[in-house]
Amino acid sequence: MRYSDKQAELLRMFKQGQLRRINILHGSVRSGKTWISLVLWAFWILSMPRDGSYLMVAKTLTSLKRNCLDLLETLVGREHFTYSLSAKQATLFGRTVYLEGVNDARAESKIRGMTLAGAYCDELTLFTEDFFSMLLSRLSDPGAKLFGTTNPDTPFHWIKVKYIDRQNELDMLVMQFLIDDNPYLDPEYVEQLKKEYTGVFNDRFIKGLWVVAEGLIYPMFDPKKHVVKAEDRPYKQYYISCDYGTANPTSMGLWGEYDGTWYRIREHYWDGRAGGQKTDEEHYLDLERLAGGLPIRRVIVDPSAASFIECIRRHGRFRVQPANNDVIDGIRDVGTCLSLEKIKFNDCCTNSFAEFSVYVWDDKAACDKPVKDHDHAMDDIRYFVHTIVMSQPGIRVLKPKEG
Repeated sequence: MRYSDKQAELLRMFKQGQLRRINILHGSVRSGKTWISLVLWAFWILSMPRDGSYLMVAKTLTSLKRNCLDLLETLVGREHFTYSLSAKQATLFGRTVYLEGVNDARAESKIRGMTLAGAYCDELTLFTEDFFSMLLSRLSDPGAKLFGTTNPDTPFHWIKVKYIDRQNELDMLVMQFLIDDNPYLDPEYVEQLKKEYTGVFNDRFIKGLWVVAEGLIYPMFDPKKHVVKAEDRPYKQYYISCDYGTANPTSMGLWGEYDGTWYRIREHYWDGRAGGQKTDEEHYLDLERLAGGLPIRRVIVDPSAASFIECIRRHGRFRVQPANNDVIDGIRDVGTCLSLEKIKFNDCCTNSFAEFSVYVWDDKAACDKPVKDHDHAMDDIRYFVHTIVMSQPGIRVLKPKEG
């Protein structure tokens, strides 16, 4: 195996017995922190008693498999590591390792009675503080240790304030990894990645900074790059995205793909507070007018708009799909597509342009959260990008938790 300087330093600390009770690696994507943390976890478990109990945990079992279990299997081989998600259990060098996801509402109660010799935690900022506190109390065997990785979040996150910032007061090792610490990545790939992450996501996932999300959410939106003249292009496929409102505005966008770029061809925007509320049937007529005679593949709709989704289905013309409404991942994807110029806007989409100029982070919120005002076109754009564009062939989807 080849190691970066920081990875080699961690292994040296392990060999010299310098690891601590809590060991956290944080920093940018693709910096090698997840890879070395799993190598360290495997070496450390091999040095521990066979009759001890160990735990590996992530936000979900699916993310644990994707980020850690499959990689660990590659690192040590199937003869040394096997696992079953259905049984929520694994065997690593003959030691029993329990598997858990913190999204499970019963997760905290399940570990409450455990006595653990070690725990591995993937993406700590996604854990609840209660679960983490309970987990530390379970690490009661002699020499028990916790290994954790995470990308940065807000500087007010509990893992930052109560643990990382207090590392000198605790039995704790904290090491930051940056993308430039990984010498085995292709330099061109690194440069492209630095361009793809913008704003607060660049600060956190490239620079490894714990910073507040503030100011414009899409500062990379540039009318000179992203706004084009409305003209006939030979689009290959069409979608419509919709953020539905009754008293609040309803925003719809017609999208067409041409030469690998998605264009917002035209849009419809209706403010029920200014023009009067509409029924589902009236909104459906607006949808028909926006679509015209075009072959719309699917209409992507706000998943909470159950009555409007049913209305569209009842008419039978359009296939309708509830949008993926993960707000922060969706905002990051829109920022990436703007940075790569994968989405553009015909100059008639004036409601979108108005919202781009005022769509800001809520700097009073305890977590990353947009101000919920003048955001309806922003929401329908996010639904489309996160649900459709980022699932298309040729689009690389890199999640922050990739180590």
